[in-house]
Amino acid sequence: MTSDSSPVLIVGLGNPGTIYAQTRHNAGVMVIEELLDRTTPMPAQLSVHKKTNTEVAELTAGRLTGRRTILARTRSFMNVSGGPVKALASYYGVKPADIYLIYDELDLDFGTVKLRLGGGDHGHNGLKSVTKSLATPNYNRLAVGIGRPPGRQAPADYVLKPFSKQEAAELPITLADAADELIAALS
Repeated sequence: MTSDSSPVLIVGLGNPGTIYAQTRHNAGVMVIEELLDRTTPMPAQLSVHKKTNTEVAELTAGRLTGRRTILARTRSFMNVSGGPVKALASYYGVKPADIYLIYDELDLDFGTVKLRLGGGDHGHNGLKSVTKSLATPNYNRLAVGIGRPPGRQAPADYVLKPFSKQEAAELPITLADAADELIAALS
């Protein structure tokens, strides 16, 4: 899925601020945190990258994958993620085929992860923004299933709520599965 001439860019989508930190919409950011914890010889940390309105960790080949890897999360709200993702890709010279976007997916059961290249946005405003900014849908997407809202709860409200107690107990497994999926794809 990737070409060896450019670094790999892995971006976790979510909303900024502590009020959103543990919400379903921040599943992508949570996977980035899992990946940061896995870097060797010690966990990596994100630092502010003002030119792109993001937070990044630049990893040399071998710290997480066999390639130079840029881990990032946007500092903007989900619905306007495209600008920062495009700015990162431009700054680091990353082609769309070497971008891996991690996001929450209503249409997958909680705990399911799915990696794919290209495709539609499934109504996800973060993906719409990125596709528009990159002018192509041909980037990698790692969907982290959060399931559909119960009853008649509006999806927009559901994604901004914290995980249930049962989901929160199972969440570390899902985040580990998502990180495993990405690392396997890049090995």
